[in-house]
Amino acid sequence: MRWGSSFTFVLFLTTAPVAKAAIGPVATLYVVNKNISPDGFTRPASVVNGAHPGPLIIAKKGETFKLNAVNQLSDITQERGTSIHWHGLFQKGTNFMDGAAGITQCPIAPGNAFQYSFSADSAGTFWYHSHFGLQYCDGVRGPIVIYDPSDPLKAFYDESTVITLSEWYHTVASSISGIPVADSTLINGKGRFPGGPKTDLAAVNVQQGKRYRLRVISISCGPSFTFSIDDHNLRVIEVEGNAVRPITVNSVNILAGQRYSIVLDACQPIGNYWIRAMPSSGRRNLPISFDGGINSAILRYKGAPNSEPTSVKQTTTNALVETDLHPLVSPFAPGRPQADGADMTVNLTFGFDPTTKKYSVNGAVFEPPSVPVLLQILNGARTPEELLPAGGVITVPRNKVIQVNVPSGLRGGPHPLHMHGHDFSVVRCADAGHFNFLDPVRRDVVNMGQTRGDFVSIRFKTDNPGPWIFHCHIDFHLGAGLAIVFAEAPYQTPKANPAPESWKNLCPIWDALPDDIKHTKLADKGVVNVTPNSRLSPCTIPAFLRPSWCEVSGSRYLSFNP
Repeated sequence: MRWGSSFTFVLFLTTAPVAKAAIGPVATLYVVNKNISPDGFTRPASVVNGAHPGPLIIAKKGETFKLNAVNQLSDITQERGTSIHWHGLFQKGTNFMDGAAGITQCPIAPGNAFQYSFSADSAGTFWYHSHFGLQYCDGVRGPIVIYDPSDPLKAFYDESTVITLSEWYHTVASSISGIPVADSTLINGKGRFPGGPKTDLAAVNVQQGKRYRLRVISISCGPSFTFSIDDHNLRVIEVEGNAVRPITVNSVNILAGQRYSIVLDACQPIGNYWIRAMPSSGRRNLPISFDGGINSAILRYKGAPNSEPTSVKQTTTNALVETDLHPLVSPFAPGRPQADGADMTVNLTFGFDPTTKKYSVNGAVFEPPSVPVLLQILNGARTPEELLPAGGVITVPRNKVIQVNVPSGLRGGPHPLHMHGHDFSVVRCADAGHFNFLDPVRRDVVNMGQTRGDFVSIRFKTDNPGPWIFHCHIDFHLGAGLAIVFAEAPYQTPKANPAPESWKNLCPIWDALPDDIKHTKLADKGVVNVTPNSRLSPCTIPAFLRPSWCEVSGSRYLSFNP
């Protein structure tokens, strides 16, 4: 065992004869194209180390990740640049390792590599995924677990494992037009679609009498899931890296990007039980049912036959309510315990244009700029007027408590809003009708709610200089403009984030590529706009950010002014 007797070695538990072993904290991630058939339908995909989901990456709290991302993508029908975001990890002092293309870095060019090096400061359940175009919807995603040698939750469980939830499309994500609708639900990378073959389902193996920490991660690009296990209660003990006071429920609604640690007591008679993950929306011929094993996996007790369950879905619902989640340690929200108790309040407005199918935040449709926001700051831009994209950046001062108010009811919800660089206290949850400053849940993905006239409020302290994107984690909505950047302490950002030379080389390499590599070519659609460099050319940016040479005729720049 990697960590000795105090840690449980984690594997993906599936019906495959050999589980996928974990890697890390030092590892190489090969981003490659591969034909895969997770639900029995074969299609080209982009995956990490040949697998979907990618390998589980593990570390011990306080260790340093050194993860070398090697771009071996070559399929012209898919995106060929890449970047990797480490979802839920704050990147204090390493904003340049956050992995958000157009915000904190240029994409990694095909045939090139970039080593992400950062500290494992927080213990808990996280994940990684491409933050370039819609690439993670095509398979570049996987789980992360950081162990705490002094885990305050260890007394609640005997063993642990990871369960990933996602939807799957039978077409490349960038080719989808209109409202994306999934063909199947995958649990630990396996699933079935209506009318498809009876493929193997994922199986989580347990032993009667033991307690299992199920680290449930939504790696979804779109729908939320209602997660339950027949005849078993679920005891929630962690929310997105934050230990919470244990609460027992029998179902959990989990939005894209969210994570929960749930303790399952294997106390039922030996047998097989359905694990259920009902998607909220966006289903292509995928009925709201579990017929034929769709939207399902198997909980298999040791000694049970190798057969599918006959268990019946529970009729009594005791669903998790977000307002019932409370931190186990340091429960107080930052700032004064009142509605106007923050140092700065940001009131966001959201919109949707049914004609263009674009979302807006504060009146601006977000499009990642050609020059990453971090690079703009390092080159001297400091104010919202100087920073691009226009209208897409809010500056906030250092060491202040910020309250962000988010109106509910935006079309296309529920929208999971994720903040990079921070978690936050949800001082007003969706549909709560009141504030909680005493012990609100802390997390990094929040449901903005669907009730018009309601609103959600979050608070965080600006102790992490750098540009951090705040966006909808329905990836198609991010691509449609549902995002804004908080440029935190821009005057202190250069000193707080001394970027390495390897990072500085990303943009010159990327921008020297021909356009036919930076854009995806679809055989039946020609060139489609899936690159974050779609709106701004180097020649339209302020002079102090321009490259050392620039021609409107189409010549590409190689370096930036110092």
